[in-house]
Amino acid sequence: MSFDAKHFLKTVSESPGVYRMLDAEGNVLYVGKAKRLKARLASYFRGALNAKTQALVSRIEDIQVTITRTETEALLLEQTLIKEQRPPYNILLRDDKSYPFIFVSDRHPYPALEFKRARQKRGDGRYLGPFPSTTAVRESLSLMQKIFRIRNCEDSVFAHRTRPCLQYQIQRCSAPCVDYIGREEYQRDIDHAIMCLEGRSEQVTAQLTRDMETASQALDFEEAARLRDQIQQLRRLQERQIVDTGDGDADIFALAERPGGLCISALAVRGGRMLGARHHMPQNGLDLTAEALLGEFISHYYLGHEREIPAEVITALPLADSNVIQAALSERAGKRIRLAHQVRGHRAQWLRLAETNAEQHLTTQLANRSQLAKRFASLRDAMQLQETPTRLECFDISHSHGEATVASCVVFDQDGPVKSDYRRFNIEGVAAGDDYAAMRQALTRRYKRLTQDDSKLPDILIVDGGKGQLNMAREVLEDVGITGTHLLGVAKGTTRKPGLETLFLETVDNSLALDSASPGLHLIQHIRDEAHRFAITGHRQQRDKQRRTSTLQDIPGIGPKRRRELLRFFGGLQGVRQASRDELARVPGISAQMATTIHQALHG
Repeated sequence: MSFDAKHFLKTVSESPGVYRMLDAEGNVLYVGKAKRLKARLASYFRGALNAKTQALVSRIEDIQVTITRTETEALLLEQTLIKEQRPPYNILLRDDKSYPFIFVSDRHPYPALEFKRARQKRGDGRYLGPFPSTTAVRESLSLMQKIFRIRNCEDSVFAHRTRPCLQYQIQRCSAPCVDYIGREEYQRDIDHAIMCLEGRSEQVTAQLTRDMETASQALDFEEAARLRDQIQQLRRLQERQIVDTGDGDADIFALAERPGGLCISALAVRGGRMLGARHHMPQNGLDLTAEALLGEFISHYYLGHEREIPAEVITALPLADSNVIQAALSERAGKRIRLAHQVRGHRAQWLRLAETNAEQHLTTQLANRSQLAKRFASLRDAMQLQETPTRLECFDISHSHGEATVASCVVFDQDGPVKSDYRRFNIEGVAAGDDYAAMRQALTRRYKRLTQDDSKLPDILIVDGGKGQLNMAREVLEDVGITGTHLLGVAKGTTRKPGLETLFLETVDNSLALDSASPGLHLIQHIRDEAHRFAITGHRQQRDKQRRTSTLQDIPGIGPKRRRELLRFFGGLQGVRQASRDELARVPGISAQMATTIHQALHG
């Protein structure tokens, strides 16, 4: 069966990452990186392509993606995979001598940051690098010139300038060619740029923060504002630099589980740099808990195969036999191995990345067309329908003690979720906590509109609730005059465990019993969970709408001292608003929990 690009692209993330194109035998044809995976991969399957790209696309049987936190990390991982797997359609460098450098001259009084393809033997200056690609060098040069206003002109042009060029006008150069900046001050900017390129931007930020406070106390507000802008730009640069910590060897394991499938992603990190992710989809025939399953998988992963065991193994879940597994791994490796699931700092970021990759890969696999066809056919047989349904709609209600009640409607067809047809309804005029009235209002608004617009109606309407919600749905369909739509109510079991739901078909007297392994039940659970997720997201947006206008003074637990530290660290309120949770947690006196509180208060 040929590769179904249209269906595959529906499941691809918009995040940055790396993709590997595979042929029918599972061999890697091409490795690429993207700022937005979905947009980049879509470009291969539309528009005019050159002959070589057409030849590549014609051989694709599968595409595997690895999500990264930033485009910079994707670039580093791409180069690692190319060097390791040597795909035939990639440009392969002969050795590391071809990697580019950044050069700073020792002989010029106002040196520039220059691009160099190879390191020269003569000692005429300093070489920084090598960098993984020319793109990495040019991005780094652009950043340094923007932040520190380093010149980028040729020496011959510099020597003959009589007035500043356009780079000075747009504040990308301090104009040393016409003595607008002293030699010592310019050299300080060069030193700061070099420190940032070496990964020591925290030291630069600390110095600039002190300079900003000094300028502010001296009432030189223009200089203080310039330094504030530099600090904010450096904070964003530091977020990019987290991708390569230069420290730590670890394997990180995360498990994602949904009705009908599970995925365990193994992320490999060596020397602080991510080397790639591998995805495994084991069968859970004994219906083990996620913790037990992950423990068995890790034991088999290392002890059942000859694999390198890193100094640290990080898991997303606590393992029941963690002490036994840790002892066995240590004995096999001949050194102490640390097994951990509660980690902080960059290790916590690795863990979140592994969890994201597991969720993404599982989503892609469950959305496979053959899997969906099997699920729809199973549901048809279970409901004893003459034809396979082509459109399902599911409703759910979400609120907090009656506050900001929101109803969701999600739509599935035989290709999976149809997100363009999703709808949310802000429920108004009903008593707090009256889910029946909220469901009635949402269903009435939805199906009155569909009948008035003569739009496509669902073959099956699923309501997340028990007998009362099913009766409510039947009354609404009768009121608006809809016939031919089958009703299905989903009531959670006493333990709320997936697989123990009670299903009601058409009426509360007609229950439907499905085995926990039934693909039809997995389809119902999938659309029910999606409706629940969509409802909760809408409810939170409604509930937190007012918080987005919060200032630091309005946040509980943020007193004058913490406000001062936040503003000092980020150079102002704008910098605080732009900071991520991880960046906020790096401020002195701000814990990870407090960082989350601040981020939610400012962003909702």
